[in-house]
Amino acid sequence: MKKNKNPYRNLVLISQIGIQIMVPIFMCLLIGILLDEKFSTFFTLPLLTLGILAGGRNAYLLAMSTIKEEKNEEDTKH
Repeated sequence: MKKNKNPYRNLVLISQIGIQIMVPIFMCLLIGILLDEKFSTFFTLPLLTLGILAGGRNAYLLAMSTIKEEKNEEDTKH
């Protein structure tokens, strides 16, 4: 079992993932609500779905880049 030398790095990663998921969701939800009020349409649900997909994509890309970075660090040590 490998030990991570910097526990704050994991805390920062968790915070970044949370922020990268929440921001697109809330922005799309806000835009959808504003468009619905202004034009009397139903944009909230499609934009909310788009925000969820964008947040998931952001989290996936961040996690994959972190895994690749840790693998590169491990390879340079050996």
